[in-house]
Amino acid sequence: MLQRIQPAARLEGLLRLPGDKSISHRYAMLAALAEGQTRIHNYSTGADCASTLACLRALGIAVDREGTEVAISGRGLDGFAAPSETLAAGNSGSTIRMLSGILAAQPFASRIAGDESLSRRPMQRIIQPLEAMGAAIAARDGRFPPLEIHPARLRAIDYALPVASAQVKTCVLFAGLFTDGTTLVREPARTRDHTEIALREFGAEVDVRARAISVHGRPRLRALDLTVPGDLSSAAFFLVAALLLPGSHIVIEGVGLNPTRSELLDFLIAMGADLRVRNLAVHAGEPVGDIEVRHSPVRGGTIEKDVTAALIDEIPVLAVLGAASDEGLVVRDAAELRIKETDRIATVADNLARMGVTVEVFPDGLRVPGRQRFRPAELDSFGDHRIAMAFAVAALAAGGESVLRGAEAAAVSFPEFFGLLEGLRA
Repeated sequence: MLQRIQPAARLEGLLRLPGDKSISHRYAMLAALAEGQTRIHNYSTGADCASTLACLRALGIAVDREGTEVAISGRGLDGFAAPSETLAAGNSGSTIRMLSGILAAQPFASRIAGDESLSRRPMQRIIQPLEAMGAAIAARDGRFPPLEIHPARLRAIDYALPVASAQVKTCVLFAGLFTDGTTLVREPARTRDHTEIALREFGAEVDVRARAISVHGRPRLRALDLTVPGDLSSAAFFLVAALLLPGSHIVIEGVGLNPTRSELLDFLIAMGADLRVRNLAVHAGEPVGDIEVRHSPVRGGTIEKDVTAALIDEIPVLAVLGAASDEGLVVRDAAELRIKETDRIATVADNLARMGVTVEVFPDGLRVPGRQRFRPAELDSFGDHRIAMAFAVAALAAGGESVLRGAEAAAVSFPEFFGLLEGLRA
């Protein structure tokens, strides 16, 4: 799909975002393992989270959905049924990685696959710890989807993640629910803790000490009534757009402000962004509030080490902001970006170059000098939702009409994105 994007003078208005994708995945999977009906309000509208619901249905779980309202009738830890066909994860790395931890403990065989993009993403990071727990998993070339998972009895382990990853942590903790002992995961850097919070809310016994997280096996999970906060990663695109365009002023209501995700706000404020948080509250263990942002000149900065892990999903749109900042942006320790939906280091650099922006690429990151202007260009999402949205934002600051190819990729996480963005034009 071609999306034509005209430059904008400024953005102004109030908006509320779809539910957080990371939290939606986790709530749905745990609801399926709980006993009774869980109701989830403001469930993510993205295609990735729909893939998780489709997999749960294929595993014999009753799922009723009307828009963003989802009811899941959980059947307990031992309630899944053998699927009659391959489970379809679509483009969702979260679905295949996290659900595999549950599938590895089932008394039946299953096969889970993805689309062309997901089929290129390596899965050793979940295969290795699951095999250490006793799982039997076969993968294409030993690394790639589809995954064929055979019946196995899992044992609890003490596992140190070689690379910080919330998805891998979740996979191991979910598998640990089916063991007779205590499963411990050690993180080299702190990652988002939605899994730990959700497990505790559903009734699991979870212990968190520094970067060591443990879960006790065989809990009896209870059904809940939950509301998913607005997605902070989705908010990032609107925050950057407002900072780019002089005179802009927007308020985003009901956004998830989990401390393991709010590094984005800290980083923007450190760059000099005029940004405020209001109306703080806590729902099911997750902090929620409204974010107000006004256009302001920003200095630039460096993303490296632990900050890289915290901002890994926001780096494409922050690279856009870096080009317009005073001092530019440097990103290091981000080799993980090479194995996302696309090689995001390469695709960010490609689109920036099309817009006349100078960028230096490293094996593990990039450097975008500041005080650059965006020129109109023909851009490409390369099938990656975050690339599509990041460069739609960049196009707002260009000197004329830009064209974005593959704009439909945004629907993976945020189908409403272009409509909401257009609605903020002032």
